[in-house]
Amino acid sequence: MFDDINIVLVETSHPGNIGSVARAMKNMGLRRLTLVSPRYFPHAEATALASGADDLLEHARVVDSLVEAIADCRFVIGTSARERRADWPVFEVREAALKVVEESQRGACAVVFGRERTGLSNDELDRCHALMQIPTDTAYSSLNLAQAVQVVAYELWMAGRVPVSRPESAQARATLAETEYFYGHLERLLIDSGFLNAQAPKPLMRRIRRMFDRAELQSHEVNILRGILTALEHSPPTQDKSRNQS
Repeated sequence: MFDDINIVLVETSHPGNIGSVARAMKNMGLRRLTLVSPRYFPHAEATALASGADDLLEHARVVDSLVEAIADCRFVIGTSARERRADWPVFEVREAALKVVEESQRGACAVVFGRERTGLSNDELDRCHALMQIPTDTAYSSLNLAQAVQVVAYELWMAGRVPVSRPESAQARATLAETEYFYGHLERLLIDSGFLNAQAPKPLMRRIRRMFDRAELQSHEVNILRGILTALEHSPPTQDKSRNQS
């Protein structure tokens, strides 16, 4: 049921957390684990705390960057324990789990967890379509990484028990790799045109990303947009007709 749902851990510091995450995942039927630049892996502590989920550790994918980890994903949701200034769509964990299970019917999805102490950076959240938050008592809102994964895994398991129906005509989103090529192309063109400040393009570019994310672009639509950018990039400069009039 969850073959298209990927749990991604970014720069995990403690190997025991990786093992505990694997155990939490296996309890709830999740199998795909990706590790982005873990400090220690493989490690005996990870194996010990996996406690029967050694197979998830053996098949875990280890990559150098978040972009590489989620390149084939069509829906990515990042976890965040704190409020962010940027306007990412935010779901509480139960609603988010239903969304992830629904989107997984269209293609690969990822739930991304950040560093134990600092979480995910804004640049990493730029690669996510939405944010997920786990509501807790405001007096003490800190969750251990493995605890957070266990809560999310449980909600995914419960969401997976609800029949998901979608129209046969429903189309999959473009993959992250496809949209990243588009965003990179668009940013270069906007900087060259002077629309974006070359010294600080991120604030406005972040809003542009959110705008296109809401459109849930499909692969062929991204190709059309990239074709438009290429045509604009290579078109000759427009001449001022008034200067040619005698």
